[in-house]
Amino acid sequence: MNIVFAGTAPFAVPSLKALLAAGHRVVAVYTQPDRPAGRGRKLAASAVKQAALEAGIEVRQPPRLRTPEAASQLAALAPDLLVVVAYGLILPPAILAVPRLGALNVHGSLLPRWRGAAPIERALLAGDAETGVCIMQMDAGLDTGPVFLARREPIRPDDTAGSLRERLAALGAQALCEVVADLERGTAVARPQPAEGACYAAKIDKREAQLDWAQPAAVLERAVRAFNPAPLAWTLWRGQRLRVGGACVLAGRGAPGQVLAAGAPGVEVACGEGSLLLTALQAEGGRMLSAREFLAGRRIEPGELLELPPPG
Repeated sequence: MNIVFAGTAPFAVPSLKALLAAGHRVVAVYTQPDRPAGRGRKLAASAVKQAALEAGIEVRQPPRLRTPEAASQLAALAPDLLVVVAYGLILPPAILAVPRLGALNVHGSLLPRWRGAAPIERALLAGDAETGVCIMQMDAGLDTGPVFLARREPIRPDDTAGSLRERLAALGAQALCEVVADLERGTAVARPQPAEGACYAAKIDKREAQLDWAQPAAVLERAVRAFNPAPLAWTLWRGQRLRVGGACVLAGRGAPGQVLAAGAPGVEVACGEGSLLLTALQAEGGRMLSAREFLAGRRIEPGELLELPPPG
């Protein structure tokens, strides 16, 4: 089959590499245009573009796909199948109609739970015990298409969005190759998603990452993991943003946001219920440090208050 691959984020790279390793013919790769990145804000290629160029595959970077030209340019590749993984652009019906076998999507949740842009972060924030990946036939809805294959994955107590995303990317790549092989044999069967259990994984807003000390410590510990490695949970300390890269739940008591203790193990902060020990911290303009390293050059005094987010 002629396969066109569409992806941008690092999550998509294992799927592209798995298709190539299995001997499938990827005739072109679509990825988002280069974006400014890093402190110098220089244009940088996506992870998928880098992988495609290394493999000698043609790369296309249209800024949008809602034009007649986009559909005709895709049709010129004579694709049998379009594979979409963490692409970041909406595919209109005219694009989905081009490939003979339609479009497959690798989605990082057990559909219909957590349809949308941030399924991994939302699963962590909600305290889900497990998640997984689904290989789905794309339709005009938002992650509503029938599912060919689902693979389950437990969420570990220490999982961050980064560690969980890495495992799901590998799991999704394996499942994708299984479905593509079934499509080639003509044995693939997609089943409609169940009507019950659907929920939406909205895109992460950086403002969500501000820790609300009025919340229970268990909720905030999940937020620290869900927002790691990006955008990173944060709070305000002495008027400056203090990012949090690691935390654990304790049973301390005090006014929400009050520092209860500060030492080598971490900075303990009172929450609406229990307390949170901050074990990795990053000051503005600095790098992430262990609490011991962070406090070697700074003093955080017991009794200090970390700011609460504004009401509403």
